[in-house]
Amino acid sequence: MLSVELHSHSSLSYDGRDPVELLLAQAQAVGLDALAITDHDEIDASLEAAELASEYDLVGITGMEVTSAAGHVLAFGIDELVPAGLSYDETLDRIHEQGGIAVVPHPFQSSRHGVAAHITGDQLAAADAIEVYNSRLFTGLANRKADRFATARGMPKTAGSDAHISEMVGQAVTDVATDDRSASGILDAIAAGETTVVGSRTPWRISFRQFGGGVKRRIKRTISDLV
Repeated sequence: MLSVELHSHSSLSYDGRDPVELLLAQAQAVGLDALAITDHDEIDASLEAAELASEYDLVGITGMEVTSAAGHVLAFGIDELVPAGLSYDETLDRIHEQGGIAVVPHPFQSSRHGVAAHITGDQLAAADAIEVYNSRLFTGLANRKADRFATARGMPKTAGSDAHISEMVGQAVTDVATDDRSASGILDAIAAGETTVVGSRTPWRISFRQFGGGVKRRIKRTISDLV
């Protein structure tokens, strides 16, 4: 059984704070086996982390959080950026064309770009897995909806911390039942449904700090782009 963080953000994300080295160090410190950095519409930090991961006794999984026209989709096992703004179906196609897997994060949380409000149930079920536990929850209702949907459709389930600061890496993890300690082995096992979700809520004060910091960084980046 391998303990895997599948949802984290570095400073390359508009709302992330820390460099990849801090995320990797935290993953090692809390005893994880593998880490995926999934920046918003960026992949360079994830590629860097995958290269450095072995120095921290970790398996590095390449990935990103793609902003499709319907909402967010996590892409794993890819080497090239999937463009933002494509339709949900085209986003999944682009991920699969690279041999990757598509996992839908927080699908029923529309305030955080969940896709469920904009696609059909059959489209949602076309993903390779559903994130059923996101630690940045408020009431837990959206997580429960995601879990019920995945159960009804027989879909693989994942969890993720959705960490935007390094301290929250490992707050929610996916335990993957595989002896293959490689990125491809882990992703194959996830797609096969060999997963168990383990997680706890991100503390309120940290959720607010992550949100507030993200807003400040987003404004700063927008001003920089305009200049």
